[in-house]
Amino acid sequence: MAFKVCSRLAALGWIRHQTSACGSLSSGCAFMVKHDRQNLRVTGSVSSAGPPEGAVLLYRFTGENEVDLMSTFVPEAFRGRGVAALLSQAAIDFLVEEKLRAHVSCWYVKKYMEEHPDDQCRDLLIS
Repeated sequence: MAFKVCSRLAALGWIRHQTSACGSLSSGCAFMVKHDRQNLRVTGSVSSAGPPEGAVLLYRFTGENEVDLMSTFVPEAFRGRGVAALLSQAAIDFLVEEKLRAHVSCWYVKKYMEEHPDDQCRDLLIS
């Protein structure tokens, strides 16, 4: 899933340079998105010369084939660089791949979906 998300975002010009792990937010910083199904989250880790910092989108199952996209967190040092967008798109890809529907509690994911309207996304939402 990480490569799929990054390929799409690179094509849109959101990521300047693509690596095998994922993409580059700025020089010397590689960003990788990973779906952690066991812990019900999509994580993004940034590696650079310093210690790695992580971003996360949390979700929970609310019924059969239904999830709630609850929250996102991006470390302050990486805010404003499209990290939450990467997590949001990975979560949407998960919904599509697994044929799930979603409640969206997270204000950022709601905003992301409104700014990137897609007929497929609208069909995934539960009011």
